[in-house]
Amino acid sequence: MSAQLMGGWTGGKIPAGQHCQLQGGKGGTPPMRVSGIPAGATWIVAQFNDKSYQPLSRNGGHGTIAFPVRGAVTDLPAVPGMTKTLPGGAQVMAAAKSTGKFASPGYLPPCSGGRNNRYSVDLKAVDKAGKVLAEIKDFTIGRY
Repeated sequence: MSAQLMGGWTGGKIPAGQHCQLQGGKGGTPPMRVSGIPAGATWIVAQFNDKSYQPLSRNGGHGTIAFPVRGAVTDLPAVPGMTKTLPGGAQVMAAAKSTGKFASPGYLPPCSGGRNNRYSVDLKAVDKAGKVLAEIKDFTIGRY
């Protein structure tokens, strides 16, 4: 399985405006194309993390979103941050682990204040029983 960032995301600097609302942004998840999805996969589960901030650095610290698989190649659309209401059949599997003013019921967009933190995603292709069929770990989505 492999992934490619889309929609202006390059893995370098987080695109303008794609950071959290607390810092003036309206961020959403980066759109991605996932290829080589194994037969039998029904969801791509995306766990978003801030690798530079230990409390949110693993297991979906910035939220876990499931996207429906639409074939061996599936485009994961951008979905908004700071909400649990998502378009296109995407679902919040776990809210961000952030607290206080940074709490989010879903995905928390990059919110480091521009300190060059590294944001990544772990992608898992899972079947309808939740068994992991393939995964990509620590795929860099950008720095903010």
